Parts: sequence; C-alpha cells; structure tokens
Amino acid sequence: MSIEEQYQTALDLLYSYVDYSLKHSSELAKAEFNLDRMRDLMRLLGDPQDKYKVIHITGTKGKGSTAAMCAAGLHAAGFKVGLYTSPHLLEYTERIQVDLQPISKQTLVDLVDRVRPLLNQVPRITTFEITTALGFLYFADQAVDWAVVEVGLGGRLDATNIVQPQVSVITTVSYDHTAILGDTLTQISTEKGGIIKPGKPVVIGPQKPESLTTLLEIANHAGSETFFVPQTLRAIPLKAGLEGQSFLVQGEFSGQRIDQEIHLPLLGDHQVENALTALTALLCAGLTDTSLIASGFSRVNWQCRFEIAQTDPILIFDSAHNEDAFSRLAETIRAYLPGKKIVLILGVSEDKHLVEMIAQLSDLIVTLIITRADHPRALSVEEISAKLGIQSFPILSFSTVDKALVAALELGAKNGNIVISAGSMFVTAEAKRFWIESRQNAIQ
Repeated sequence: MSIEEQYQTALDLLYSYVDYSLKHSSELAKAEFNLDRMRDLMRLLGDPQDKYKVIHITGTKGKGSTAAMCAAGLHAAGFKVGLYTSPHLLEYTERIQVDLQPISKQTLVDLVDRVRPLLNQVPRITTFEITTALGFLYFADQAVDWAVVEVGLGGRLDATNIVQPQVSVITTVSYDHTAILGDTLTQISTEKGGIIKPGKPVVIGPQKPESLTTLLEIANHAGSETFFVPQTLRAIPLKAGLEGQSFLVQGEFSGQRIDQEIHLPLLGDHQVENALTALTALLCAGLTDTSLIASGFSRVNWQCRFEIAQTDPILIFDSAHNEDAFSRLAETIRAYLPGKKIVLILGVSEDKHLVEMIAQLSDLIVTLIITRADHPRALSVEEISAKLGIQSFPILSFSTVDKALVAALELGAKNGNIVISAGSMFVTAEAKRFWIESRQNAIQ
C-alpha cells in the first residue's frame, strides 16, 4: 500500500473505536468518562508521559492559542518541545507535533501499528484516548524536553489528565459543553480546575468572578501557588495592523522585573490576554529570558484564529463557536477593520446558543449564509434557520460548505464586504480546505 493508503487505514482503525467527538449531546451526557482506561493503556506502554516535563492547559477560550504560544516560546528558548492539541483542522497529524512540525503520516502509521496489539486489553478504549497515547508515546520516542498538552474536553476526567505537569494553566472559562460539564460557571470551572495538581503552580487567565473564586478555592486546597494573570502582568498596546500587533509587557514575577516588547502575528485583544497567560506559564516553567520567549511568540502560527487568508475580497477563517468568542470576534473586526460589514458563513453544532452568538455580530452582518459541516453533531440548515427566526439581514442557505464559500466570496467581491467563516471549527476547516484546493486548481 502507498503511504496515503496506510495512513487512511490507520485513521480507519482509530475511528473504529468510540469517538465521543462524533456523539450527540444526549449521548455525551451519559458517557462514561474516567481515567482508568487511559492509565491502563499508558501502563502497557511504559508510562511514556512521565519521561518529560509538561505544561497542561485547559479553559473554554484561548487554550489552543495559549498552547501554541507556550510551545513556540519553549522552542525559541532551545528546548525540544512536543505539542498536543485537538481537534485538527486539515490533517489528523496536526494534533501531534514536535518542534512545531506535525508528526509524519508514516510515523503515525508506525505508532498505530505498535499500539494496536494492546488495545484489546483495554475494554471500551476511545479514539481520543488512543490518540492521546500516541502523542505521549511519540514525545518520549523523540526525547522531548517539554510537552505542551491541551485538554480535549473539561479537564478533571479528560484523557490528558494523567500527566503530572510542572505547570497547570487555565484560560478563560465560559459556557460550553454544558450537557457534560454543567450549566453554571462554578460547575464548569470545577471540571476545568481538575487539572490542578498538589503543590504545582497554576496559572489562571482572565476570569469572571464566579470562575475565579472556584479555581482559587481548588488551587488553595491543593496547596498550589497561584498566578492570576491580570494581577501579574499587564500589556500596553504599541501598534496593530492586519499583519500583527505589538505591545509592551510589564509586571513582576517572583522578584523578576518584566519589561518586554512582544510582536504577535495573531490579532485581537484576546490574543494579548493569551500571550500574557502563556508568558506567565513559561516563567513558572523556569524560563527567565523573556526576549527568547518574545522571539518565539513573534513566529507563532495558529490556524483559523482570525486568520486573514486573502485580501480581495478579505476572507477570514475563525474558530469562534460560542457567545463569548463571537463577542471577541466582533471586537476584533471593529478594531482592525473599522467601518466594514461582513458576509458571515455560519454553521453550528447542536449544543450552541445560536441566537446569542449571532446577536454579538448583528450590527455588522449584511448577509448571513448558513450551511452544515459534514459532522454528526452539526445542525442542518433548516434547524439553524428555525432557531434564528426573522433577522434584520438576509439569510441564504447552502447544503454544503463549498457552495456557501463560493456564494460568500461572490457577495464579498461585489459589495466590498468581508467574508468570515465562524460558528463551528468543522465548518471553518471545510471552508479552508476547499479554499486551498480551489487555489491549487487555479494554479494548475
């Protein structure tokens, strides 16, 4: 078989196990989440997750960006670093990286072959648990110094929570996956705070009071030193444009005076918050040269976070998928593209607060194009339309994302509006994949 065929066979095997990412909310609420299966599998593999230092990151918003910044900072400081994130956008291999490079398809195939004989020994093992094990095993094989590990869902019972991190990080907590994590910020924060380990420092990003109180109580009970980012560091804006933003970071950390200019390719005030969180985490990890960290941040690459793919018309791929994230998206549009209106390509999963999300952008939308990703949890265009009801702007429906993108780009080119894909990572991933393929076909 070709490597592509071997790779697809390996993915078919992974997806043949229980994949909670494809389950409906009603099924997820009844799912049996625990760490026993993961511990059993890792024990069979020799507990590779204990062979390197770990920064463990959870939160509702910004955990992926924060993880990418932490990995970039560690890499710039000269460490060999693993990065584990989810979900992927274009290729499964994106989930497992070493020194900012995705695992090769051949290496993933080889790892799946190594793990395969053990899987029958762990009843009810899941796709995500196996993938997490592959990542931890690969990091050990590559002898990384550090692994930056993003939680998949929640924290307390997430498969990644078998690590013993040097630093735990909790980015902003908001409402998401409420059928599983709870419908109050206290309940959700309790699940997120489950990654806090006794005696290990915890970095807490900006939080609403209810979340902060809960997280501080958990950290205090664990005897963990706490660094609340807004009280530790502050950012002074310097300049910002579509190519990135610069700001001065000032503050004090464990007696070290911080006074460092940072340039960040990622746009939006929320990314400044994520950078401060990542910087605090790296200081907790023992890095002291903030200029090296800044060098890493200046080269960070994180797809579909207000990613400007083209400029005529402006096309932006974004991962906003809840009310708070849509609010941040609106703020970023107003800051970087003042006066512009948008054509929004929207698809959502079944558990989203759709009307509240759209309300954050309602004064900016000139046309809403609703569509559906090829994903079991995605709402149909009919369901989205019914939930939205009558709006102040026209709504167009397309059954597939590629058709939605073509229509949106035509409208954007005709009227000079921005085209944005948001609402579901799965929709944005499909939109970006089709956009890339279209450009490649045009070149050929």
